[in-house]
Amino acid sequence: MLTACAPPAAAGPGPGLLALLGAWTWLGVDPADTDLAHLFLAHPPGHTEHDTAAAIEGHMLQVSAALGGLAEPQDLVPDLGGRLLIVDATTVLLRFHGTRFGTRLPVRPGWTEHVCGHGQAVVVMGLDPLPRSADLAHVDAYLDAGLTSGRLLFGLVHPT
Repeated sequence: MLTACAPPAAAGPGPGLLALLGAWTWLGVDPADTDLAHLFLAHPPGHTEHDTAAAIEGHMLQVSAALGGLAEPQDLVPDLGGRLLIVDATTVLLRFHGTRFGTRLPVRPGWTEHVCGHGQAVVVMGLDPLPRSADLAHVDAYLDAGLTSGRLLFGLVHPT
């Protein structure tokens, strides 16, 4: 669901693009085996001839820029600052630079408690399309392939 946040400061992703994004959240671990909340974003496959793989990647890079610039898997994960507004135990709002819109995400109360307690979550963004209806097995396969091919981007966000 899309929610208006504040007036835009600069050109960012529009409400149509933000509403298209698929989002998945889970509690997992980081490479050091420390508990970490994950928020994964992906663009669904296109429906027209204009929705090429290159166009979808371009959209996701625009979203990455509006978050503050995500990093490739081999790079240091950037701190994107306060991008998560905790609405309640089951809803958070992911906010972007340059747009007055945010993406409302349904989450489990344990995910929200973890983010509030630890003060951060990692955003993982896929550059390739993935259906919003993808189940856990497909998401896991997508993430494995994305790590291998370098088609995932990462950043840390904090609650505001």
